Amino acid sequence: MEKLDACIRNHDREIEKMCNFHHQGFVDAITELLKVRADAEKLKVQVTDTNRRLQDAGKEVIAQTEEIIRCRVQQRNITTVVEKLQLCLPVLEMYSKLKEQMNVKRYYSALKTMEQLENLYLPRVSQYRFCQIMIENLPKLREEIKEISMSDLKDFLESIRKHSDKIGETAMKQAQQQKTFSTALQKQNNVNYGRNMHLGKSRIWESKNEITLKRTFEEEDEHEEEVLTAQDLVDFSPVYRCLHIYSVLGDGEIFENYYRKQRRKQARLVLQPQSSMHETVEGYRRYFSQIVGFFVVEDHILHVTQGLVTRTYTDELWNMALSKIIAVLRTHSSYCSDPDLVLELKNLIVVFADTLQGYGFPVNRLFDLLFEIRDQYNETLLKKWSGLFRDIFEADNYSPIPVANEEEYKIVISKFPFQDPELDKQCFPKKLPMSQSVPQIYIQVKEFIYASLKFSESLHRSSTEIDDMLRKSTNLLLTRTLSSCLQNLIKKPHIGLTELVQIIINTTHLEQACKYLEDFITNITSISQVTVHTARLYGLSTFKDARHGAEGEIYTKLNQKIDEFIQIADYDWTMSESDGRASGYLMDLINFLRSTFQVFTHLPGKVAQTACMSACQHLSTSLMQMLLDSELKQISMGAIQQFNLDVIQCELFASSEPVPGFQGDTLQLAFIDLRQDLRLPLWKCYIFHSTHEGSLNSVETKRCRMKRCS
Repeated sequence: MEKLDACIRNHDREIEKMCNFHHQGFVDAITELLKVRADAEKLKVQVTDTNRRLQDAGKEVIAQTEEIIRCRVQQRNITTVVEKLQLCLPVLEMYSKLKEQMNVKRYYSALKTMEQLENLYLPRVSQYRFCQIMIENLPKLREEIKEISMSDLKDFLESIRKHSDKIGETAMKQAQQQKTFSTALQKQNNVNYGRNMHLGKSRIWESKNEITLKRTFEEEDEHEEEVLTAQDLVDFSPVYRCLHIYSVLGDGEIFENYYRKQRRKQARLVLQPQSSMHETVEGYRRYFSQIVGFFVVEDHILHVTQGLVTRTYTDELWNMALSKIIAVLRTHSSYCSDPDLVLELKNLIVVFADTLQGYGFPVNRLFDLLFEIRDQYNETLLKKWSGLFRDIFEADNYSPIPVANEEEYKIVISKFPFQDPELDKQCFPKKLPMSQSVPQIYIQVKEFIYASLKFSESLHRSSTEIDDMLRKSTNLLLTRTLSSCLQNLIKKPHIGLTELVQIIINTTHLEQACKYLEDFITNITSISQVTVHTARLYGLSTFKDARHGAEGEIYTKLNQKIDEFIQIADYDWTMSESDGRASGYLMDLINFLRSTFQVFTHLPGKVAQTACMSACQHLSTSLMQMLLDSELKQISMGAIQQFNLDVIQCELFASSEPVPGFQGDTLQLAFIDLRQDLRLPLWKCYIFHSTHEGSLNSVETKRCRMKRCS
C-alpha cells in the first residue's frame, strides 16, 4: 500500500507538472474562444436565418420531388400492370372467345380453345386467382359440352327416327325415276314390248313411247335443279360435332358404342311392322320407306365419318334387318287375298331392293323372296279367276252363239280363234257351235297371262325364265282352277243334259284354242316353242278330263231321269188282262230319250253311242229289278202281258237306231236278259216258288232257281 501510495504520488506530481506545462496554452485557447464566441453567435444567427430561408425555398422543391417520386412509382406500377395485363390479356381474350363459342354452339372450336388455354396461356398466369377459377371451370365446360352435344345427338336420332320414312321415300322415288328412265330407253329400242304384237299397233306404241320418253326427259330437265338427294334432307352436323367432341375428349370409343347401340334399337323399331300393314299399299310403302331411310343414313355416316360405323357393322345390321324383313313380308303377304295388292307389294319390294342395291347392300334374298310371293300372287290370281270363271259359267245360256251378220261374226272371231270352213260357207244368220262362255273364258285366260306377266317384270330374269313362269302359271290355271270350275259346274243340279252336251262342245273348242295360247305366250316372251326347256300347256288333259266328267254326268243324269220315269210306273200285278198298248210312263220315257239323243248329234259318236247303250242297259236293269222286287209275291198273266208290251217298245226303240253308228243289233242286246226272263214257264215257276218258298233275298238266287226249275 505504501508503494502504491508512493506511486500515486509520483503520478500526481507528473500530472501536475504536465498541467503546469500546458496551462498557458489552455489559457490562451480559452481566451481565443472567448474572442470567437461573439463571432460564433453571429454565425449561428446567420446560419439559422440561412437555414430558414433555405427551408422556405426547398419546400416547393421537396413537394415537386415527392410528386416526381410518386409519379415514378405510379409509372413503374403502370409498367408492371401493363406487362402483367399483356400477359393476361390473351388468356382473357381466349376465355371470352370460349364463352362466345359456347353461346353460338361451336363446341368443337370451344374444345380447341380450351386446349390452347390449358397448354399455352394459363400456365403463364397461373399465380392469379382468376386463372384458378378458369382452371376449375374448364372441366365443367367440357362436361357441359359433352352433355349438350349428346343432347343434340339424341335430338338428331329422334329426328331421323321420325323422318326416316320421308328420307326413304325420297331415295325410293329417285331409284324409281332412274328405273323409269332406263325402262323408257329400253322401250324406245324395243317397240314390240308387252302387248303390241302387230305392226300397226307397233307403230302406234312406238309413237306413244317416243312421246312419253320426250315428256319424261322434259320433266326431268324442268325439275333437275329442284331434286334433292335423300342426304340433303338430313342435317348431319350434330353427328359430326359429337364425334369430333368425343374424339377430342378421348371418348371416341364411348361415342361409337353409344351411337351403334342406339341405332340398333332404332333398327328394331323400324323393322317392327304395324299389325294392319297388309291391308293397304300405304302400310307397306311406309314400312319400306322407314327401312330405306334408316340405311341411307347409315350409308352416309359410313362414307363421311372415319370409324363411327364400319362396313362390317352395316353388313351385320343389314343381314339382321333382311332376315326380319323377309319374315315380316312372308307373314303379312300371306294375308293378302287381293292380287292387285300383292302386285303392288311386289313393285314396292323391287323398288326397295333396287334402292338399297344402289347403296351397296346385297338384295339377292329379296329377289328370292319375290319368287315365293310370285307363287302366292299366282294363288290369288287363281282364286280371282276362279270367281270370274264361275260368274261366266253362271251367266252362260249354254246354247250356240247366234250371229246375224258378218260384223257380229268378226266380233266373235276377234275374241276367240275359231275356224270352221263349212260354217263359213253357210249364209247368215247362223250359229257358232260353242256357247258364249268359250270366248269369255279364252279372253280371261289371256288376261290371266297378262296379269301373271306383270309380276314377272322387273325381276331381272331372262326371257326364258319369264316364259317358263308364264307357262307354268297358265298350266295351273287350266289344270287346277278351270278344271275345278268345270267339274263343279258339271256336278251342279241345275245343269241338265243339254247343258252338259254344250259343255262337252265348249271344252273341245277350248282345247283346240290352247295352241293359240301357246303362240300368244311366245309372242310376249319371244321364246320359240321349239326350245328344249319350253313347257307345254296342259289344256289337252284338262279339257279331256272335263269332257270325261261331263260324259259321266250325262250317263248319270240319263239314268236318274230313267229312274224318275220308272218311279212313276204303276203296274197292277194282279190285272186279268193287259191294256193292249204300252204303259204311258214308258212311252214318255222313250220320247224323252229320242229327243235327248237328237241333241247328242253334236257330240262325238262314241259319246252318244255310249250314252245310248248306258241308258238302254240301265232301263233294262231297272225293269228287271222291278220284276225281281222282293216285295212282289205274285204276278198275273195280264200283268206279264202288259209288261211284255213295254219290253217290246224298248226293243223297238233300240232297233230304231236312236244314235247312229251301232253295228247290227248291238243296242237290242241290252234287253236280251229281260226278254229271256219274260218267258211264261219261268214266270209260272217264279209264281210257284214265290207262293211256296216265300220271298227270296238275292236276285241272283231267284234267277238261278228259275233257270233250274226251267
